[in-house]
Amino acid sequence: MSIEVGSVVEGVVTGITNFGAFVELPEGKTGLVHISEVADDYVKDVHDYLQEQEKIKVKVLSVDERGKVALSIKRLQEQPENRDHSRSSAPHGHGPNHHDFHRGGRRGGYNAAFEDKLSRFLKDSDARLTDLRRKTDSKRGGRGSRHSN
Repeated sequence: MSIEVGSVVEGVVTGITNFGAFVELPEGKTGLVHISEVADDYVKDVHDYLQEQEKIKVKVLSVDERGKVALSIKRLQEQPENRDHSRSSAPHGHGPNHHDFHRGGRRGGYNAAFEDKLSRFLKDSDARLTDLRRKTDSKRGGRGSRHSN
């Protein structure tokens, strides 16, 4: 099976860092689930959601020219949330390795939508500010060079 953007593949967590988790994919490739793509809610520690050697399903977000594969767990979970808004006590595997978007029961539907919007806004805002600073600093010739008197 080829690893293509948008496809859902199964892999094994091979390493956990403070910025995400590395997942071994089919064909011996490795991808990264960034900490922001682990769950819908704020993830302080990836260890709270994943364990090494755990089998998980991930969605392929991108594959760059160097072969780096970006993965997401939370984007898989958005689909079931849209289909069924109830928080049923479904009989399917709520064991220690089951990862659903409302782990621990910390969030309701309204908070989840708000937190998603807030998270996206903060990421977009930070990216725009960084880009703006880069552009203005280069026009001024770096910091403080304008004051040449």
